[in-house]
Amino acid sequence: MSGRKFCVGGNWKMNGDQKSIAEICKVLSDAQLDPNTDVVIGCPAIYLMFARNLLPCSIGVAGQNAYKVAKGAFTGEISPAMLKDVGADWVILGHSERRAIFKESDELIAEKAEHALAEGLKVIACIGETLEEREAGRTNEVVARQMCAYAKKIRDWTNVVVAYEPVWAIGTGKTATPDQAQEVHAFLRQWLTENISKEVSNTLRIQYGGSVTAANAKELAKKPDIDGFLVGGASLKPEFVDIVNARK
Repeated sequence: MSGRKFCVGGNWKMNGDQKSIAEICKVLSDAQLDPNTDVVIGCPAIYLMFARNLLPCSIGVAGQNAYKVAKGAFTGEISPAMLKDVGADWVILGHSERRAIFKESDELIAEKAEHALAEGLKVIACIGETLEEREAGRTNEVVARQMCAYAKKIRDWTNVVVAYEPVWAIGTGKTATPDQAQEVHAFLRQWLTENISKEVSNTLRIQYGGSVTAANAKELAKKPDIDGFLVGGASLKPEFVDIVNARK
């Protein structure tokens, strides 16, 4: 194995209420989770403190977004300082839904990542291509462009996990095979070696996201360059425990 610690994130997106979150937190608290895997829960901001108080300390909690400055006249936004204040230690940035629906640019996302890291949060930095981009043979070009934007702003990659999410594999019925996922992850390692350093290429964890389920997690987890998952819908279900334990 690579020596990189497996890392599984559950992104609840805009789902959950106090009752269902209490139930999920109980399932996770009672489960025998692989101690060799980092687990992080991306919780809706208004429930972060609630979830943090219900989850064991061994499970991290993440904001699903944050702005690029600490405070100010930015109605509706949340800063990394605020996330830290309520117990979050991670933030998910650059998710495909932020890019596609809310029109966040590569540059803005990179600025957010730079600020979050400076404030002491760990960052799950998302990248990934759309179906049109993949079918046009532009996958590597797109993920390299997104990585370039991050690289202009991130000097120290220690507290970064990259999540590769093929947008076309999220809710489309099309799924990336373990080989397709591994191919992009291997390209990303090569890109890191050539553009950042061999050390970062060897140590940076790259998660796969996009229709990860208990059924396909074990096969994906066997791939040498896949260091974990960013899980959407399945993270709201008990099967998330099996995904966390995919390497067990």
